[in-house]
Amino acid sequence: MRDAESLDTTVAIVGGGLSGVSLAARLARAGIEFRVFEAGQRFGGRIAALDAPGGRVDLGPSWFWPGQPRLAQLIADLGLRAFPQHSEGEICLEDARGRVHRGAGFASMQGALRIDGGAVAVIDGLVARLPADRLHLDSPVCGVERGAGIVLADGRRVVARHVVLALPPRLAAGLRFEPGLPGDVLHRLDAIPTWMAGHAKFVAVYDRPFWREAGLSGDAMSRHGPLAEIHDASGADGRPAALFGFLGVPAAQRFENARQIEDAALGQLSRIFGSAAASPVLTSLKDWAFDPLAATGQDHVPPQGHPAYGVPAGATDLWGGRLHFAVTETAPEMGGLMEGALASAERAASAIIAAQSGVL
Repeated sequence: MRDAESLDTTVAIVGGGLSGVSLAARLARAGIEFRVFEAGQRFGGRIAALDAPGGRVDLGPSWFWPGQPRLAQLIADLGLRAFPQHSEGEICLEDARGRVHRGAGFASMQGALRIDGGAVAVIDGLVARLPADRLHLDSPVCGVERGAGIVLADGRRVVARHVVLALPPRLAAGLRFEPGLPGDVLHRLDAIPTWMAGHAKFVAVYDRPFWREAGLSGDAMSRHGPLAEIHDASGADGRPAALFGFLGVPAAQRFENARQIEDAALGQLSRIFGSAAASPVLTSLKDWAFDPLAATGQDHVPPQGHPAYGVPAGATDLWGGRLHFAVTETAPEMGGLMEGALASAERAASAIIAAQSGVL
């Protein structure tokens, strides 16, 4: 057990992803005491990056779109820069036999925006503005107690007036609640698919974006695989130069086969983009389905289409309004997206600030 310093606070935030740290920033501006407890060894949750020569490449969400004002404003407030997804050049289609056809359509993500420095730059910017002594890494939470606060996995208890569960609903449903939440509420939480948690992303980094020189956009769709959908993942100025693809292989077939999948993915990139694709300077395969801080076994089969997210029935005003859910899957709008993560944090902050105003 760690030292016995007091961690008591007004708001205990469980989860240090975008929802959790942006909620912390809102509470800090309102002068409300908080602590963030993140089970992992970094902040960001499903926002993660590969450190590569010349910059970072997203391993989680990469894109946002016009009409998402919260994220656009946050990027501006943090002094970051957005840039358009590269789309110039031809798209490729790989048929079921592995034959490649050029000019088979338009760049599917044309019009999308990316963040210079990767989406993790938003997390880094938010964290840098928060008091370091209020941020706790490697601090998994195992229980939530009404009128008391939270219980850490190492046995410590943190007294808190409000508890915010800023982690995927399926993970939240697996916590111990005292008293227990209504069974129908736990069932509804457990039924909410964690967005993109069943997917895996392969990244290959190169010394230059050679596909652009060949008149290719970096976009490709494949019926052969193992990558089903491929995009240019390069930085704003072409560095780091990178391609990434979503695996089209089911999670059950990916388990413990990372090396074979990486080799097959490089072979596929070579078929589509030429022999230069066979010699990356760096690769990474991030399989979110087997990340215990992002997914459960239920997430191994991704949902068909985009779920209708939001706080499930019965999960509002729990424990006298002291237990809150703030994660993109419970967002009032744009659930599953980074914008949704910010919207959920905004809603939780408003409820807590209003409640604390009543207390004062």
